[in-house]
Amino acid sequence: MTVSLNVKPDWLKAYLNTNKNFYYLSKLTRSLEINTICTSARCPNIYECWGSKTATFMILGDTCTRNCRFCNVKKGNPGGFIDKDEIDRLLDAIKKLKLRYVVITSVDRDDLPDGGASHFANVINAIKEEFSEVIVEVLTPDFGGSHESIIKILDAKPHVYGHNIETVARLTPIVRDRRASYSQSLNVLKFVKKYNSKILTKSSILLGLGETEKEVIQTMRDLHDAQVDILTIGQYLQPTRKHYPVKEYIHPEIFKYYEDIGYKMGFGVVVSGPLVRSSYRAAEYYIKQVVSGLQ
Repeated sequence: MTVSLNVKPDWLKAYLNTNKNFYYLSKLTRSLEINTICTSARCPNIYECWGSKTATFMILGDTCTRNCRFCNVKKGNPGGFIDKDEIDRLLDAIKKLKLRYVVITSVDRDDLPDGGASHFANVINAIKEEFSEVIVEVLTPDFGGSHESIIKILDAKPHVYGHNIETVARLTPIVRDRRASYSQSLNVLKFVKKYNSKILTKSSILLGLGETEKEVIQTMRDLHDAQVDILTIGQYLQPTRKHYPVKEYIHPEIFKYYEDIGYKMGFGVVVSGPLVRSSYRAAEYYIKQVVSGLQ
């Protein structure tokens, strides 16, 4: 079921929720100079998440060394710079927000020898040392497929390790940076489980890029074969006219169809909907996965 691309359908309209929590988090992130993927990627759920004091913090700056055609994050070369003080500011934000679940992501940093993995690990360790009860989820780049870099993060023992496949195999070289690949993303997820099977893994697919139903199901099957625990599926929304165009608006019924297929495949948790993003309601679905694993 498809709709016209000239008018955004009602199910894709995000409604303002600018309550006191939204303004507080907005002011806090600006004052502490903390980057969030919520603003950098123009996430449609920012009002809902910030309104409930939930955010995905983006470390290692706001400039990505890759040029994926679907992503709104600023592109460039940071020249090897790492802001050492951002860890303290991040800890301050966690304390002030009284967070119990923290999602940490980053831009790609191909300008750094380990892609920024050491800094990722330092952030995780600092959070655990300061707040032993806080659950940490990471959403990482592929680090060029480097196992050495991935191990640095895994040894810091995040509770959830996320890496997004983004799209189907055929479209990967078209919409993602040439340094990324479908097989490389799968191998990252496979390696995480091989190295530490206790860490939950998570990945995400964007629809509306021109993929077919058969390709989506094959991607889901590939992720399941890689032992991914949590799968999120959402609608691609073109950030600006310079970005890759939306090819199709997917009806909510189709998202439900893929969700049902995902559960039949054996995923622990499948979150599928037009406005779903990889970190959407992350704490809720982490708990759901843990509970399902105990049953």
